[in-house]
Amino acid sequence: MRKRQSAARPASLRASLVASSLATALVAACGGGDDGTTQVDTAVPNAAVAASTTVLDVQAALPDDVAANVATPTFHLAPVLLGEPDDTDTVDNMTSARLQPRRTAVPGLVVSAGMQRPTARTVEGLQRGTTVANDGSLAPDAASSTVVTYTPAQVRSAYSLPALPAAGATPSATQAAQLGAGQTIYIVDAYHDPNSAAELAAFNQKFGLPSCATVAIPATTKLPLAAASSGGCQYSVAYANASGALASSAPAYDSGWATEIALDVQWAHATAPMARIVLIEVPDASLNSLLGGVNLANAMGSGVVSMSFGGSEGSWTSSVDAAFTGTNMSYLASTGDSGAGVQWPAVSPHVLAVGGTSLNVAGNGTRSESAWSGSGGGLSAYTARPSYQVSSVPGMGSASYRDVADVSFNANPYTGQYLAVMSTSGALSWLSAGGTSLAAPQWAGLIAVANALRAQSGKAPLGAPHAVIYGQVASVAGTYAADIADITTGSDGSCATCVAKVGYDTPTGLGTPNATALLASLAGAGAATPPVVTATTITGTAGIPLSFTANVSAPDPVSYSLAGAPNGMTISAAGIVTWVAPVAGTYTIQLSATDTKTGLKGTGTYTVAIAAPVPPTVASAAINGLAGTPLSYGVAITASNPITLSLSGGASGMSISATGVFTWPSPVVGTTKVTVVAKDTKTGLSGQGTLTIGISANPPPVVASKTVTGTAGTPISFTVSATAVNPVTFSMAGAPAGMSMTTAGAASWANPVAGTYSVTVTAHDAKTGLAGSALITVQVAASGLSITAPPMTGVAGKALADSITIKDGPMSWLQVSIGGAPLGMTFSMSGLTINAAWANPATGSYTLQIAVVDSAGRSQTASVPITVTAH
Repeated sequence: MRKRQSAARPASLRASLVASSLATALVAACGGGDDGTTQVDTAVPNAAVAASTTVLDVQAALPDDVAANVATPTFHLAPVLLGEPDDTDTVDNMTSARLQPRRTAVPGLVVSAGMQRPTARTVEGLQRGTTVANDGSLAPDAASSTVVTYTPAQVRSAYSLPALPAAGATPSATQAAQLGAGQTIYIVDAYHDPNSAAELAAFNQKFGLPSCATVAIPATTKLPLAAASSGGCQYSVAYANASGALASSAPAYDSGWATEIALDVQWAHATAPMARIVLIEVPDASLNSLLGGVNLANAMGSGVVSMSFGGSEGSWTSSVDAAFTGTNMSYLASTGDSGAGVQWPAVSPHVLAVGGTSLNVAGNGTRSESAWSGSGGGLSAYTARPSYQVSSVPGMGSASYRDVADVSFNANPYTGQYLAVMSTSGALSWLSAGGTSLAAPQWAGLIAVANALRAQSGKAPLGAPHAVIYGQVASVAGTYAADIADITTGSDGSCATCVAKVGYDTPTGLGTPNATALLASLAGAGAATPPVVTATTITGTAGIPLSFTANVSAPDPVSYSLAGAPNGMTISAAGIVTWVAPVAGTYTIQLSATDTKTGLKGTGTYTVAIAAPVPPTVASAAINGLAGTPLSYGVAITASNPITLSLSGGASGMSISATGVFTWPSPVVGTTKVTVVAKDTKTGLSGQGTLTIGISANPPPVVASKTVTGTAGTPISFTVSATAVNPVTFSMAGAPAGMSMTTAGAASWANPVAGTYSVTVTAHDAKTGLAGSALITVQVAASGLSITAPPMTGVAGKALADSITIKDGPMSWLQVSIGGAPLGMTFSMSGLTINAAWANPATGSYTLQIAVVDSAGRSQTASVPITVTAH
């Protein structure tokens, strides 16, 4: 049965339905379901509505072809299901720091297999030898058949984080600051983990970490949030839509993203146990929605934003850099977990990009690390090198684009860290977790602790920490050695820059934190910093004066100097470099800026590439025209400097303008070649090209044939068209009597006579005298059958009479039928007139249906409305 179409929905509802379909297409993130695939629970109440609202609320922040791209979480799990940790740390939360880490044998089936974004069920299936579909989530990770797993106490000890106060003890103000008290960590993730608070509680209880009070953030909450409590951890979950506003409904559940959420929350808390944690869940894994989560964090107020996800970088990334420039905000992102590569948001110059290492803690408590093979990182293809990545940093080099990562932390799941996860049924599992998504929230916790220590001494939050980490730590040899462990072994790929080395490298950045020393530097940051000279490449041409301005960032006035400059190159007190007569070649110049107040000096490498002069190029071309019709053509010319133009050869009347426009006012028939010469006014070099000009004779007008139809006795009019180079006039021959045509080609015949007529129409070129003709066929049919039936009106009870007139051509008989006649109405026919009569009309509206068929096979119908009123 076909259903009746419903009435049109309001525009807002129609938009919601479209947006809901789009949101459904975006939910396929790379998390793992219970069978190793992504599970999205579309039955979560209002999930689709929330998603549709998100899409509708999006502001124009991302290009349309990028907004729907899907990001993936960056966690890894070792292929072992751990037993429940013992209660060693429950009473004394630093006990395990004095013990060896847990070691777990990997089943033979999965030795050397790492697991990217699976779930506890997937790990359990592997351990039991169950066949698991390889959906791309299994990847080689380590040659070891043993998984080492660290507790929070062991990680804190390895990285020299401040020791935890005794369980149950009230921390001093300094201890509270060392635990991040009063600071907020925003964790931005996709979809929903309904068990995140319960997982965190189980994690805290098992490892003796401070518990967190759960505080709701309703959609009606006024932003920014109130300041975080300095008296203990608070944990909140906020739902965001893609425009960065609070939403009232939880997103759909996704098991892969739920694992990511558990990892981010637990290890951000393990690093800064008294900081407030706000988990921001966005409706799907599209870059558009995740950017909305960052915007919501910005609206909530000062804090540290942790982003354990990524998508491919592109030329668009700079268009959303402003999202990472919030006042008193720090932004951190994982670099990826698939080896060398650059992804967004880590590539943003305002985001601290966190790579990964493999951690080994010796029996004496000292740590050693190497680059983790899965760590992302590399040289951006789109983002320019930021000013803080100065060549004075060991290993930094002088590339023109942003290097990723900035720093690193343990990320190898085979040297992993405990993670508590719950299934939808509430069953608790313990896993060995890794991935750069483990590294990012721990660095976020470290920055939160630094901000808490700064607040103690009345300093503002760090905000973007890059200038301090690169400029005040890594640029000073002694500070670098004390604050950061330089990772010099391992690699994340086979490329030239994929290998860890002394100083900066892309797999691990500057290295991993020696937290005690680094926190002291971050907490005290704000002292004098040296000028930052941004390295770049300058290009020029031999013999043409060169001038450029040094790109220097400094808090005070600076003086400038050059080292390694070629003869004749100078720099002014304003930092303007000039070279009056450059010589071809490539020159490496050290440009230094010295702070005139502090005496600190910064140096950058400028590469000056001077090319030999290149003569102008003139593109040859073939040009066609018509005799007598003015010809104009723009010649394609490429030149480094102003030029003069001239013609060589050609015909009389040809010329070329200073802007390269060739003209010939009166072309003549034939083929002509002319040479266009362009001369560089500075170098004297010339280039030339040939224009081959073909001029054809004018063609005669072409008249379009056509067939015109009409009916005898009914006026006919039609217009004839012609294709011609010049204006034309029309004339006709063979026209029937009474037909006429204007010189513009408009024909008319006031009283056509039935028959078929062939009329020759000729178009005459007004300039050349050439003419072209075509045959116009005029077909006039005999007059046809028609019914003239005006509406009938009357008054109830008063006799009504009217007539219906039929006109027809030659015929021998007519057949007339009348339908819809009211009772009492009669009809009679007189010739071709139908007389209708109604002696006693009744009030109402009626319609007569008249049908006429004649002996010639013609037919016609008409409807006659009848209206009878009461008065």
